[in-house]
Amino acid sequence: MSTNENLLSIEKLCAGYGDFQALFDISLTLEAGETVAIIGSNGAGKSTFLRSLAGLIRNQPGAITFKGQAIGDLAANQVLERGIALVPEGRKLFPSLSVEENLLIGAYSKRPGSWTLARIYQLFPVLGKLRKRPGTALSGGQQQMVAIGRGLMANPQLLLCDEISLGLAPTTIKDIYAALPSIKADGTTVILVEQDINQALSVCDRFYCFQEGRVSLTGRPGDADKSQIKAAYFGI
Repeated sequence: MSTNENLLSIEKLCAGYGDFQALFDISLTLEAGETVAIIGSNGAGKSTFLRSLAGLIRNQPGAITFKGQAIGDLAANQVLERGIALVPEGRKLFPSLSVEENLLIGAYSKRPGSWTLARIYQLFPVLGKLRKRPGTALSGGQQQMVAIGRGLMANPQLLLCDEISLGLAPTTIKDIYAALPSIKADGTTVILVEQDINQALSVCDRFYCFQEGRVSLTGRPGDADKSQIKAAYFGI
């Protein structure tokens, strides 16, 4: 961790869809340079949490504070301009665009920084070889690399990764996660939503477990034993 100041503060965040409330009084903090994992079963509110941070769900302004500014009610493009980028669940590439065009869309906010096409191709060499291919003509793992690269092209201070291992083969997941140290070395702070507990705990500095829209456990990977995590994860 590079500083002792909170890059992100969440205070009693409540969020949902219409009459359905998915999150209840979520409070957490994130320091610059940290990788924090959000774990929990399906329906625990993990993706809703990331969508709230990304501005896809509007909240009370003061529920989310980033770099000392209240951003809870900002639109997604305004959140992106301030330095928060989302790698969405399911990758969501533009099917009519090439790999390179999909990556370049990530740079439309024109935030200054060190992430360029050349650096993305250095991080994921296979994408350089496939850069003219349609995004949908790739394997699931390659599409996930494009989605991560697109997020990085926004030069974010905070990268939100939603289920980046979902549906991928173990060897492919290993390749995806092998990029994380390079992303962190650049100073990027990461929030990682992940159903695979072992995968999440192997890469994070701290974790929060969500259960039915509430934080059921938090700590560092070595602090909590498997029985505590299982109880917090499944609510048993």
